[in-house]
Amino acid sequence: MEFSFSSSASKIAHSTAFASLGYLDVIMLGVACVLIYLAIWKKFEPLLLLPMGFGCLLANIPNSMMTSTSMMAHGPGLLAFFYQGIELEILPPLIFMGVGALTDFGPLLANPSTFLLGAAAQVGVYTTLIGAVFLGFNMQEASAIGIIGGADGPTSIFLASKLAPHLLAPIAVAAYSYMSLVPLIQPPIMKLLTTEKERKIKMEQLKPISQTVKIVFPVTVTIVCCLMLPGVTPLLGMLMLGNLFRESGVTARLHETAETHLINIVTILLALAVGSSMTAQSFLQWETIKIIILGLLAFTFATAGGVIFGKIMCKFTGGRVNPLIGSAGVSAVPMAARVSQKVGSEADSSNFLLMHAMGPNVAGVIGSAVAAGVFLSLFGDVSGMDTHAALAPVIGSPEPGIQAIATVVDAIKQ
Repeated sequence: MEFSFSSSASKIAHSTAFASLGYLDVIMLGVACVLIYLAIWKKFEPLLLLPMGFGCLLANIPNSMMTSTSMMAHGPGLLAFFYQGIELEILPPLIFMGVGALTDFGPLLANPSTFLLGAAAQVGVYTTLIGAVFLGFNMQEASAIGIIGGADGPTSIFLASKLAPHLLAPIAVAAYSYMSLVPLIQPPIMKLLTTEKERKIKMEQLKPISQTVKIVFPVTVTIVCCLMLPGVTPLLGMLMLGNLFRESGVTARLHETAETHLINIVTILLALAVGSSMTAQSFLQWETIKIIILGLLAFTFATAGGVIFGKIMCKFTGGRVNPLIGSAGVSAVPMAARVSQKVGSEADSSNFLLMHAMGPNVAGVIGSAVAAGVFLSLFGDVSGMDTHAALAPVIGSPEPGIQAIATVVDAIKQ
């Protein structure tokens, strides 16, 4: 075989990624670098945005062996295997197991009424769902976007992969970006909706909770919630299993593994998988801008909903509840609780709200998972994108309650 320097040089030149690099690829490489910058220098959720940004970087290098998130296109690259962890519902539930192992439900059990604050904060989820419908998203897409208001990244990824996989990348980026901005987004809203007198309210010390109660709680929640909403079992079941490892006292090794090594490894795989879906075709769309705006709306209404309900509880308890802990109802654990503590200590340096805020904070984790289960029950396993099709049961005509929801949605669209 005759060797030709010119033909060999030409072949090498055409085999490089530079030959196939388009302007959209360059933009996405820039987006990846921005995410890495925010993670390292601005410390915005670095454990997630750093591998997510690098996954985006790898996914947008043309002709690489890692670009495909499909097992059928260009052969199975490394990131394609990671992405199967999302499609097969493996990685988000494992993250929840680690979260459960890290979570102490004691503050919630010591003051069960704070569960209402976690539920009230979910108003951001449903408000954003309505806003997404107004902006032209169908009910499945709107549900996946709305869950951003729960401030729970794994839940957002889980629901988006089920209801709107084509929007997974922007939803994940919006969810984790706004989670990292909780210390900037929440304080102005909290101060706007409360008086200085309310911010100075000191709450009574929480009573201790027995180990028996802490063991019974995850088992009871799993039975009740998963029987009511089977679709949420992968998330809530793993959350409670991780917590049972923590509280049982007989699985120290499993508890240590779940809260350290397992959650760290799965976080890397999950973030890389999400980053690999951030291609120009899926990310550089008008829908991405809409989702970013709706994500901010979701966090704003979630914070406001929790604080307003905190004010209601303050009124009904004769001033024994500090409304600031309502803002912790979003499930950004423990960041939202720390923000409540910070704003409270600014009004009175001797005011200690952290443990009180942890009650609604961990309640928000359960609340966002339950909201995801509701959306899956209503809009999951649907072949079409029509609203009535999404709301209709498999057999026969729609039940009155579902038909009413369909009518309301149609009225909103018009």
